[in-house]
Amino acid sequence: MNIGQYTFEEFKEIARQFHGYPAPGLLIGGYMVELAKSHMPEGTLFEVIVESNKCLPDAVQLLTLCSTGNNWMRVVNLGRYALSMFDKYTGEGVRVYIDTEKIEQWPDIADWFLKRVAKADQDTDLLFAKIKEAGAAYTSVERVTIPERFLGHKQMRAIGVCPACGEAFPTNDGPICRGCQGEAPYVTMDQRSAPLVSPNIEPFPLRRPWARPPCTT
Repeated sequence: MNIGQYTFEEFKEIARQFHGYPAPGLLIGGYMVELAKSHMPEGTLFEVIVESNKCLPDAVQLLTLCSTGNNWMRVVNLGRYALSMFDKYTGEGVRVYIDTEKIEQWPDIADWFLKRVAKADQDTDLLFAKIKEAGAAYTSVERVTIPERFLGHKQMRAIGVCPACGEAFPTNDGPICRGCQGEAPYVTMDQRSAPLVSPNIEPFPLRRPWARPPCTT
């Protein structure tokens, strides 16, 4: 069964090039994305919220214009293999998810998805064949409305130079950059010049500013 404009084998190769490996979850995600797109009225400007940070975001990025880089897709990691695709203005759309009752009709896929078989004991070729055969048969669709807090994005305001580290940052993040407020995901091992001011400044409430054009079918 094709995945959008691609044959299964074509998408499998695209997935390998982009993801490093044609992961079963990414192939399944391809069917989920195309199913969601089929429920969107033609010409709809849409965004996507993904509920897992594993594989599924890459399916969205391969089959739509939505990505983390342009902020048309966001990941809200709820640990569920599901995505919501919705009108960026109204928030109305659909949620596609793995249906744990339907998937039992495909035992090889169910065993893999529910981790009932050790990876070393899985027949990968058989799993790929069953994913191709099943398509989106073990997924379900529900209509959803996305809350207003997830709609729209604030524009970035002025850019300044952080007085603590000397790097550029959006000034509406606070008096110093978020890295110097304690959010940096690293500890530097190199010598750097002393901060211009003490970083012990009470941080501003953080805002998440970004701006981008819409995504459309």
